[in-house]
Amino acid sequence: MTAKPFAAASKWITDVDADSAARLVAASGDVVLVVDGAETGVIKDIAYGSDEMAQDIRRDTGGDWVGQRWVDIVSTESRGKVEQLLADAAAGKTSRWRHVNHRTDKVDGLPILYSTTQIGRRGRIIAIGRSLRPITTLQQRLLESQMAIDREYARLRHIETRHRLLFQLSAEAVLIADGARRLVEANPAACRLLGTSVERLAGRAIEEIVDSSSRRAFDTLLSTVLATGRAEDHRVRLARRGPEFNASVVTFREETTTFYLVRLCPVTAPVGAPPQRVQRISDLTDQSPDGFVVTGLDGRIEFANRSFLDLTELANEEQARGEPIDRWFGRPGVDFNLLVAHLREHGSVRLYATTVRGQYGSSADVEICATSLIDAEKPCLGFSIRNVSARLAGDRGLSREHPRSVEQLMELVGRVPLKELVRESSDMIEKLCIEAALELTGDNRASAAEILGLSRQSLYSKLHRYGLGDLDGDRRDR
Repeated sequence: MTAKPFAAASKWITDVDADSAARLVAASGDVVLVVDGAETGVIKDIAYGSDEMAQDIRRDTGGDWVGQRWVDIVSTESRGKVEQLLADAAAGKTSRWRHVNHRTDKVDGLPILYSTTQIGRRGRIIAIGRSLRPITTLQQRLLESQMAIDREYARLRHIETRHRLLFQLSAEAVLIADGARRLVEANPAACRLLGTSVERLAGRAIEEIVDSSSRRAFDTLLSTVLATGRAEDHRVRLARRGPEFNASVVTFREETTTFYLVRLCPVTAPVGAPPQRVQRISDLTDQSPDGFVVTGLDGRIEFANRSFLDLTELANEEQARGEPIDRWFGRPGVDFNLLVAHLREHGSVRLYATTVRGQYGSSADVEICATSLIDAEKPCLGFSIRNVSARLAGDRGLSREHPRSVEQLMELVGRVPLKELVRESSDMIEKLCIEAALELTGDNRASAAEILGLSRQSLYSKLHRYGLGDLDGDRRDR
């Protein structure tokens, strides 16, 4: 690549001395190298665009580059790029910008974008460099943000799938209307009850599903729920003098829009309920990969599926039936009481994090979703329990042996004994202090040992223990 020179350099740039030229070159990049020819490639002088850049280079690369061969201070894969940069400059070309990594103790090295050109009659070469570390940092943050978004999207998609499955399989008629009281969705049970399809129901006024004799009471129910957030169930008759149902209404919001969720429950249990449908729902619940448990209001188990039995290491459902569910929670006497308190206040609980202990000592991180049927003939509580141990292990990225923050320590409360928590916190503080000392001394271990009040041998022992630094002093070639 041949650079395009000024159109009238001899006219406008005639009285530039060496100092002015040096300042001009130094201002053109973050770091500028003066190299003594392409054959030797020895760095004779160096200029920095800022004090921060000079400090970064000295701190990360361990010293001054002057007097060293350029190819000797870069990573293995960057040597060919440096040789090409020098060759292009020696041939009288202004080289294209090349990404070069300087060797450091960090994984990503010190990335700098270089371009070279030859000056003067002695064959000396100027290498102008621009730091890529800010761009690399932004790219890393972007990648981490994208991964977090992907994980959150997957979690929401799974939650939506579970809710959609419950909506479709529910034996009760459920309808959803927007703020203008226009129907937007109905589950299959509602469509069968009303003798129509979702497509025909969509857009119709929700009042049309009830008989004219019940519309005033139904309208009062909708208005009361919208104004106060709750209302007693009302008995309504379906359109065209159909059967009577108890109508239960709740509201919820999606972004800025309010929706009504209407549930129609038979006044009396239907005689001869369809056994096939009930059996299908029971089979699906029993084979669900998430644990599912039904308890009485006192927390004693009435039903538990196979996944819950696997989590708790029980051989059959009989071993769980009648036992308090709190027996297997990570914080006995705490988790169940908190869940019940939330259920009484909000009616449901989502993604409550705790642990489940097995009968023989195993432990798994879980998320619990819970709901309650307080007004039913036989009140009960339902718990959906998902094993998230594998996901949490991936999120923590844990190649680390010790917690790195107070938040991580708080996550261990209730999962490990207090004695172990105190030891973990002591190790965490000791490791953080050693890292701070090494950073303050520029990785000078003798000085770090002195400010920590340790012998050098003791410091090296702790460095080995926590896996800090390269104790042989060898720089890794990245």
